[in-house]
Amino acid sequence: MISRRTFLHELAAGTAIATTAKSYGQILGANDRVNFAIAGLNGRGYAHLSALKDLSADTRLAYICDVDATVLNKFSARAQQALGYAPQAEQDFRHALASREVDAISIATPDHWHTPLAVLALKAGKHVYVEKPSSQNPREGELLVEAQKKYGKLVQVGDQQRSSAYTRKMIDQIHSGFIGTPYLARAWYANTRGTMGIGKEAPVPATLDWDLWQGPAPRSAYKDNIHPYNWHWLRRYGTGETLNNGTHEVDICRWALQAEFPHTVSSAGGRYQYKDDWQFYDTLITNFGYPDKTISWEGRSCQGMRDFGRDRGSAIFGTQGTVVIDRSGYDVFDWKGKQTDQFRTGHVTSTSDLLGIDDMTDAHFANFIAAMRGKENLNSPIPVANVTVTMLLLSNIAWFVDRTLHLDPENGHVLNDAEAMQYWSRTYEPGWEVTV
Repeated sequence: MISRRTFLHELAAGTAIATTAKSYGQILGANDRVNFAIAGLNGRGYAHLSALKDLSADTRLAYICDVDATVLNKFSARAQQALGYAPQAEQDFRHALASREVDAISIATPDHWHTPLAVLALKAGKHVYVEKPSSQNPREGELLVEAQKKYGKLVQVGDQQRSSAYTRKMIDQIHSGFIGTPYLARAWYANTRGTMGIGKEAPVPATLDWDLWQGPAPRSAYKDNIHPYNWHWLRRYGTGETLNNGTHEVDICRWALQAEFPHTVSSAGGRYQYKDDWQFYDTLITNFGYPDKTISWEGRSCQGMRDFGRDRGSAIFGTQGTVVIDRSGYDVFDWKGKQTDQFRTGHVTSTSDLLGIDDMTDAHFANFIAAMRGKENLNSPIPVANVTVTMLLLSNIAWFVDRTLHLDPENGHVLNDAEAMQYWSRTYEPGWEVTV
């Protein structure tokens, strides 16, 4: 393992792992092929692999990284089968960041690693594709925006519906008055997740680097119900369903209404379905208030009733009509609720799908690669995506303190509420603080 001190010293000195003559021909600029590393392989990492396979004429996967050797070995076999070659497999992502062979890293780790790893990658001179939420707390979002500006590399956030052709066309139509003046947007997500149970302290599996898995989070004992997925529901590591899935739908709402930071945020909900170690809500309703518009979010992790025939989606209401849109298409209604149009991609999505391998992810990676080459603008650059992420982190904070938050609409900071602002940042494991 590379120690954090050694890694940062090498960055400061400008040194890196030597690049072989064979790998030099695969460096961006040598033959215009982008060399990637993927960090975090248990879930969305497979969608990243699929996208890079489909874009293999333009990319090469140089490294795959995961702190769990079992996950790493499984993914390595899948990658070799899909790509026809074996990427370098590492439990410690810092080997990939130290390599001059790597142009870009895609991050699909647990949430508490997203910003810390992204900032380290930017310092190492890498472009970054980071899954939502791009930060685990609002301060990290500010730091990531600052780091991107300072180091000059690109940061694309994994709001892949921003690269959907039919979504982009519909948003353009809404902005052109297709449904009159849009003033209300409603986002929802419904799933039937089971309990995570009551965890017990247990020996750390021999295949897992638990210390590196925790990384910037303060140290705690290993329990048998956290890794590899249930960390989502623990406040030390995750951000709850609102950031796990609501980020996508609320982002569409904000995009359609051309809304930035709201003036108020209020949330209500709780953990109703099970009594277990789950530290967030399984049900949450949030309202984001603006002087001339409203956005609402309803997350139901443990109640599968669908809205508009969809597990998840966004409904945009205007003075002359309504558009209901999701990853499978859209429906259009007139002012009185009569359907006037419909579009379907032919691909039906489900909230039970934890990988999300789809054309939208492929298109989002294609946009990222084109932007690295200077041919396109990013569809979800960090300064834009961070507004949505911060809004939803504030949704959690409003739930933590159980009251309406009043915000500075310029930066999202909570006004006149010291308790709420205590959640703006987090406590880090000493030595793992995020610095730009």
